[in-house]
Amino acid sequence: MLIAQQLKEENIAEYLIYMWQIEDLIRANGLDIDKIEEQIISRFNQPDNVKKEIKEWYENLIDMMRRENVVDSGHLIINKNVISGLTELHIRLLKNTDEDEYSELYYKTLPFIVELRSKSPNKDIPELETCFSALYGFLLMKLQKKEISGETQAAISQIGAFLRLLTQKYKDEKEGRLAL
Repeated sequence: MLIAQQLKEENIAEYLIYMWQIEDLIRANGLDIDKIEEQIISRFNQPDNVKKEIKEWYENLIDMMRRENVVDSGHLIINKNVISGLTELHIRLLKNTDEDEYSELYYKTLPFIVELRSKSPNKDIPELETCFSALYGFLLMKLQKKEISGETQAAISQIGAFLRLLTQKYKDEKEGRLAL
């Protein structure tokens, strides 16, 4: 909860990846708040009232996961809404003739997006979700200490550069420094 709040303000891309990790962490603990409290919440060096807030946050996420039927897989609507908002900004940036740098970076990234989507069983997910899924998969591979090919590293590097710029544009717009 504390990390999520901070990331949402500072870096929307990191926030989204973090929230996907939280979804998987909840799943790994069988949506059991007692396990989550024992394994995660108890380890926070926070006063009891903050730990109580964190527990309530996890309980709310568990409830949402059940109601939205994303217990086994998928993402919460709150996380899908982040993708939707970023997609709307992405489209506005592409349409803006003053955003040459953004358009150029996107078109350099597009072949990687197309390749990833061609390998995905779900062809209907938004392009940006494909990018975030690639980054999340890369993160998981690194955590599992799996070998990562040079091709994959190049793709992730390009996708990462693209998402960093989009994230900066998002922050600029939120802070009133970008008018589209």
